[in-house]
Amino acid sequence: MAAPVVAQAGKSLRGTAARSVLFYKSKSVRINPQRWLNLQEYQSKELMQSSGVAVQRFFVADTAKNALEAAKRLKAKEIVLKAQILAGGRGKGVFTSGLKGGVHLTKDPAAVGQLAKQMLGFNLTTKQTPKEGVKVNTVMVAEALDISRETYFAILMDRACNGPVMVGSPQGGVDIEEVAASSPEKIFKEVIDIFQGVTDEQALCMAANLGFKGSLERQAADQIKKLYDLFLKVDATQVEVNPLGETPEGQVVCFDAKINFDDNAEFRQKEIFAMDNTSEGDPIETEAAKYDLKYIGLDGNIACFVNGAGLAMATCDIIDLHGGKPANFLDLGGGVQESQVYQAFKLLSADPKVEAILVNIFGGIVNCAIIANGITKACRELGLKVPLVVRLEGTNVQEAKRILNESGLPITAASDLDDAAQKAVASLTRK
Repeated sequence: MAAPVVAQAGKSLRGTAARSVLFYKSKSVRINPQRWLNLQEYQSKELMQSSGVAVQRFFVADTAKNALEAAKRLKAKEIVLKAQILAGGRGKGVFTSGLKGGVHLTKDPAAVGQLAKQMLGFNLTTKQTPKEGVKVNTVMVAEALDISRETYFAILMDRACNGPVMVGSPQGGVDIEEVAASSPEKIFKEVIDIFQGVTDEQALCMAANLGFKGSLERQAADQIKKLYDLFLKVDATQVEVNPLGETPEGQVVCFDAKINFDDNAEFRQKEIFAMDNTSEGDPIETEAAKYDLKYIGLDGNIACFVNGAGLAMATCDIIDLHGGKPANFLDLGGGVQESQVYQAFKLLSADPKVEAILVNIFGGIVNCAIIANGITKACRELGLKVPLVVRLEGTNVQEAKRILNESGLPITAASDLDDAAQKAVASLTRK
């Protein structure tokens, strides 16, 4: 198992994005400690608009008729029609209707209606979607603007700086990681004082570094300050604009943006989190989230039932070490209740590829007796049909072991993690 890996875009971007990553030989699986909020492109643009950030004029439609009407209302010289799905690579995608491309440009409003007919209700397959693609329920009809120059700009939380930083480059429209690797001198970073915010001097300096000149420099600086206002207002961890472009008419426009949110702020960002789109996610992961469980699907056959992402990664790794393959891991987290244990087993046992379950709990905050009661209830009520190996350690562990021993259920006890992994793998051989 690899240690947590920091995704870097060269030294100048150190700490800008951190993920925990599992490596299984040739396959890597990203693990997010929490379920990320997913917004469609048009939703991000609506948020930017509300903070005065300049974006293209656009409408959203869910029928071909509405798309046609939207195209007419725009009264634009050229129109761009975009299928709204969370996956990237839409422009080169293919629809089950036969239409190629999830992004189309046209000067004829009537063509928008025809194109929308071939998008809405059909699946769009890109390099980032499942093989069957993702159903398109919404399209965005926007004014197409010419871009004379593209830049990159982002505001994000940086642990190394203990707060937000601005990162920019005059070379936009491409992966910023590529720019940082090939031309690190084109990456500019500015630390933001959380008490002062983005000052006029900082905004103008960043605008100049991005290559804006004359009146465009002041205009870009104004957009930078408004983007920081948005960053604060929505409790974002990252606002990335790529490209932040200038048009031949002398406008500075945010053409495409990605916003990441702090899940801990859900209680005060209810309207934003209500926009969360789970239709394209793993249905088991979505169901698990309803019970405050963190689920990550893998492609093996031994389910991992743990508490804490670090312990989960160690469990997956040691299963792999002993010749097994994790089917998933399901993280209970801290203050777990018996009902959550039951729901966790329900989810795991419903997965057809699961042939054994390994429970590995280290009870610090977690009471092992609660886990044991939840396990016995789930085994009886769900009629568990796969081998179950349990390793418990920590708070109230003796009582937990007594509950399991006296249950009369076919539960295999393990003394430590290594023993548990070996027994889980061996249970498949016996089958």
